Amino acid sequence: MSILFGAMVPHPPLIIPQVGRGQEAGIADTVAAYKEVGRKIAELEPDTIVISTPHSVMYYDYFHISPGASASGDFARFGVSPSDWSMTVDYDEEFVQTLCDYADELSFPAGVAGERDASLDHATLIPLHFVREALPEGATLPKVVRIGLSGMPLSYHYMLGMLIRNAAEELGRNVVYIASGDLSHKLKGDGPYGFDAAGPQYDERIMDVMGSASFGDLFSFDADFCDRAAECGHRSFVMMAGAFDRTAVDVQKYSHEGPFGVGYGICTYEPTGPDETRNFLEQEETAKAQKMADLREKEDIYLMLARLTLESYFEKGVTPSAEALFEQGLLPELPESLTGRRAGCFVSLHKEGALRGCIGTTGPTQDTLAEEIIRNAVNAATEDPRFPRVEAHELPDLVYDVDVLSEPEDIDGPEDLDVKKYGVIVSTNGFIPKRGLLLPDLAGVDTVEEQIAIARRKANIRDDEPVKLQRFTVERHEVK
Repeated sequence: MSILFGAMVPHPPLIIPQVGRGQEAGIADTVAAYKEVGRKIAELEPDTIVISTPHSVMYYDYFHISPGASASGDFARFGVSPSDWSMTVDYDEEFVQTLCDYADELSFPAGVAGERDASLDHATLIPLHFVREALPEGATLPKVVRIGLSGMPLSYHYMLGMLIRNAAEELGRNVVYIASGDLSHKLKGDGPYGFDAAGPQYDERIMDVMGSASFGDLFSFDADFCDRAAECGHRSFVMMAGAFDRTAVDVQKYSHEGPFGVGYGICTYEPTGPDETRNFLEQEETAKAQKMADLREKEDIYLMLARLTLESYFEKGVTPSAEALFEQGLLPELPESLTGRRAGCFVSLHKEGALRGCIGTTGPTQDTLAEEIIRNAVNAATEDPRFPRVEAHELPDLVYDVDVLSEPEDIDGPEDLDVKKYGVIVSTNGFIPKRGLLLPDLAGVDTVEEQIAIARRKANIRDDEPVKLQRFTVERHEVK
């Protein structure tokens, strides 16, 4: 046995009558679809329900699988007394152990370590509510496996879905997979999260993809686009797709609503047999390898220097010099623009469309720009406090940007800025000076006001604190 059924479902707390107190009528299509999905799952009588949830514990580089024999949850944080609504589920401990064994065997970053809160989150409770509601009187919920998402690339989420399917097959379990996740949270200006044009664009695209079971297209969603749309379910959907790898599915597209500014979509999937053409991860890896080869061919000498620096650093454990890279035949002779001038620069690392590290200097700290790039490339991979250190196995997936900064110049005010043309530096001269910088022409930064506000936040400068403004231009080196 394996995966009997899959469901893509949302988790708006107000869909629970005790929480919504009538507001659930505003998403009547979602309620009706959810009840039908709950009925189908109840009729299948699965041994185990696997739920991927964006509201369990989430780590950047690790998938948390909930441990233990059982767990409980309620909607107390939404104003409902536990005496009026609560749920306790039994976990499928054997399934969890088998899944962890698969992960350990492959050195895959998943397991039961790192539990922070054992209680069931609302993105788990809501789907199970509709299953419990559809059960015959006296029947109990199937055992549950609850899995959190991570900051790992989409490919890792898909791989975990494949491991879930393998565990189901090994144990002979009848499994239903529930991918819990809302769509965009930026559909309406008067919604709780405001509006971004990426919001409705994301909802339209994801419903087309999931409504046709075109799972390979899930990899085409750029990370910046997903961030702007403020979705919370994409990784959950990718994980479910992995559970149906090489499997033909009959898809049912039920509903899509967003009256409160958050998108709610429901689709279901029933396997109909093997289909080797639906090996979407393999297809994605092949396409990615070709794309990376094409990008390497387009690198200029600045990008090549940053990349070869990191590759040499991870191979030998020491920061190389430009001369050493040249002498090893890895790097051509550097031009005067790198060896004959000094300048500050930023080196940015990207992985699968998402930032992986960025460190820079606002002015020259080394004898040449080449040395500045070398130093900042290593620091971007090892010293950016926002991310774990880059691992050697990630190097083939990294895309590099190098931004060379002009000398900053003082300006009178925001009217002297242009978000596309100029970067900004905000600074204070207090007892403890603060300084924040933001590069120009960044995705999602559309106004000078946003640019200054972000630079303030980076330096922990209050909105009402007086600052000195400077601007600079950037010589950008990137491949597309």
